[in-house]
Amino acid sequence: MSSRRSFFHSSLAASVALLLNKKAFSNPFQKNADGPVVISTWAHNAKANNEAWSILGSGGRALDAVEAGVKIPEADPNDQSVGYGGLPDRDGRVTLDSCIMDELGNCGSVMCLEHIMHAVSVARLVMEKTPHVQLVGAGALEFALSQGFKKQNLLTPESEKAWKAWLKESKYDPMNTIKNLKANEKKLRATPQQHDTIGMVAVDAKNNISGACTTSGLAYKMHGRVGDSPIIGAGLFVDNEVGAASSTGVGEEVVRICGSHTVVELMRQGLTPEAACKQAIERVIKRNGIEKAKSLQVGFIAVNKAGETGAYGTIGGFSYVVNTNKGQQIFDAKSIL
Repeated sequence: MSSRRSFFHSSLAASVALLLNKKAFSNPFQKNADGPVVISTWAHNAKANNEAWSILGSGGRALDAVEAGVKIPEADPNDQSVGYGGLPDRDGRVTLDSCIMDELGNCGSVMCLEHIMHAVSVARLVMEKTPHVQLVGAGALEFALSQGFKKQNLLTPESEKAWKAWLKESKYDPMNTIKNLKANEKKLRATPQQHDTIGMVAVDAKNNISGACTTSGLAYKMHGRVGDSPIIGAGLFVDNEVGAASSTGVGEEVVRICGSHTVVELMRQGLTPEAACKQAIERVIKRNGIEKAKSLQVGFIAVNKAGETGAYGTIGGFSYVVNTNKGQQIFDAKSIL
């Protein structure tokens, strides 16, 4: 009995030591020695990153930075996947989804919001001024108006023209705008309207982490459709002890694996941001099978507590932007297929 007890204790001690050594070796939670960092989805969001960096670089809070950053594409009429100018649903209505999350685990979200350009700012007020996390549709609009936001027409002439052209056939294929990205990578970079969503996560000078995600959703979707972007744990997740992640692409697939939360939990286990994103992508592909996955773009970005960044996509064509004290860099994410 004594030898068995000794064996048990020595084995337990060895296991604990192994676990501690693994965490010490991977050490994803160390103090960020290189200063602030911000990462966002898609190359054309370089301007959004620069706006966020103007706050981070002067010692500002990550929460303020990500809100300011994603407001740039929200106000850009040439970006037909976010905010003003977003392509409408199949009924011709522009509906926006957005969420935001801070270093304390506070979060806010709006879904199917109409007539308000800066959905992310409404989401932040849901977080800060209500006991709720999510407001939807007419309720989200009513709340926005009560906070001083003004109604406006978000359907630009260009997006209305595209919608009317779609109506001629009314082919309900909302995945069409994100298919064949690998074959059309150059064209994709030149035409931001084919992208969808901006997800942004940042670490500030105090080593605190926040994130935001905002979109007008899939073009010509069913009215009321909501993807992953405004869902905490799917389109965005922040854990200030570990890191943060956000996503882009076919939202239904991200929701099915609780994508951004999955990435953060994998980083908690010691994986680098890139490796964590890759494992989440592998789950998407395994669920769908390789042939179906060839036409599904899903991409994840992530940052850990050490300020390391990474990303991964299902197929080629997914890009991301990183700003640090060393400047800005645009990367092509690795992909499985």
